[in-house]
Amino acid sequence: MLWSLSRSPEGAQARRIKETMREKTMKRPGWDEYFMEITRLVARRSTCLRRHVGAVLVKDKNILATGYNGAPTGVAHCLDVGCLRERLSVLPGERHELCRGLHAEQNAIIQAAKHGTNINGATLYCTTMPCIICSKMLINAGICRIVYEQGYPDRLAEEMIDDAGIEMVNFGAVESRERLDP
Repeated sequence: MLWSLSRSPEGAQARRIKETMREKTMKRPGWDEYFMEITRLVARRSTCLRRHVGAVLVKDKNILATGYNGAPTGVAHCLDVGCLRERLSVLPGERHELCRGLHAEQNAIIQAAKHGTNINGATLYCTTMPCIICSKMLINAGICRIVYEQGYPDRLAEEMIDDAGIEMVNFGAVESRERLDP
């Protein structure tokens, strides 16, 4: 009885329906999509009033360290004391030293160093393209690939990353193309 059902047209149709359902509900994300989703979650920990940024350092498909933007450990958060950059009307991409917080990329590098984790040859996943300060740190840390979601107004950072031979992937653009052309 079981054998005849599996060979019957009804059994074949049931298998096709089951396979179609599995494909629609169980689509596994690719590695970049997977790590970018984690990066978005990390960004939710940010204490910055202007922009929530998350960063994840990955090597051999393993997470090495994470970071989000905010004030140093033990120092009052901008959420509590206000934004110095807002008070001074500092534009994005300018005067990075006028900020209480560290960038997400900086915090990820610091976390890796604090725990003795080698990040040479790693990929950085970040919700925002790194600024010039973070770019220089990433270059010297040996990061070989940067996957980011949103651009950032820092042409010098782009040029230096390119000069260093680091692969840059605008995941936001890739994701948009995939939605338009499945």
